Amino acid sequence: MGKFMDFEKIERRARTGARVRNTIVYALLALWALVVLFPFYWMILTSLKSYSAYNAEYIPQLFTLSPTLQNYMEAFTAVPLAQYFINTLIFTIITTAVMMVVTVLAAYAFARLDFPGRNIAFVIFLSLMMIPNELVIITNFVTITNLDLRNTFLGLILPSVTSVFYIYLLKENFAQVPDELYYAAKVDATSDMKYLWKVMIPICRPTIVTIAILKVIECWNSYVWPRLITDDQSYFLVSNGIQEIRENGFGRENVPAMMAAVVAISIPLIVLFLIFHKKIMAGVARGGTKG
Repeated sequence: MGKFMDFEKIERRARTGARVRNTIVYALLALWALVVLFPFYWMILTSLKSYSAYNAEYIPQLFTLSPTLQNYMEAFTAVPLAQYFINTLIFTIITTAVMMVVTVLAAYAFARLDFPGRNIAFVIFLSLMMIPNELVIITNFVTITNLDLRNTFLGLILPSVTSVFYIYLLKENFAQVPDELYYAAKVDATSDMKYLWKVMIPICRPTIVTIAILKVIECWNSYVWPRLITDDQSYFLVSNGIQEIRENGFGRENVPAMMAAVVAISIPLIVLFLIFHKKIMAGVARGGTKG
């Protein structure tokens, strides 16, 4: 009987300790969530304040009793923000589509095809990740300028249609597919392209979807290259269009209107992430798992 009581006390203490640990963990996570989400809350709140109300606040207020959508109308009328959205959509769709074709074919070649010097070529290919982006941008700028592709969608898209990291991620995922499937397909006289399309892509779809989503986010947030290669407003993307809004739209002092433009630009990415966040996490985890 005594041993049973001692066991019951130990079990009760263990449950109490687990509850305390969970409470501490959740409290820390909630605090971290507030820290991460507060800038977004502040951005949205500021975008709903009028210019006069914002400037009248000597102490920043954490709420507003008179929200307005005037700032959003100013954001779309001061500069052609709608045109920037269309340009970014064209750039994102074409770049992502071309990059996915290049990434899938390159990853399949490195993971499955047996050709002389494959491992050495892959090591050299991976070493490209060690080159600073600044050097790549300079080289790309000179090349695109020499080809007279500045202020064109082709000039915007070409340097972004490949990624060493995405090819490596997908190659590791392809390598996890059992070799027996490939040999069985070859016995049935299946071509490599048909095997890739019918077997590899369906099995590795979570990683492929993840790469596509990450590339969409990367294209939407692209700033340095579009800013460098375009000086014609007709080819501005939303990211460098923000700078145009700040300089030639409603000025540097109209912070609420500036925040409204940033909110409008951020909404598509936030919605995309909320819809596909489980696929992103699953794809990254699958790509990093061996065996």
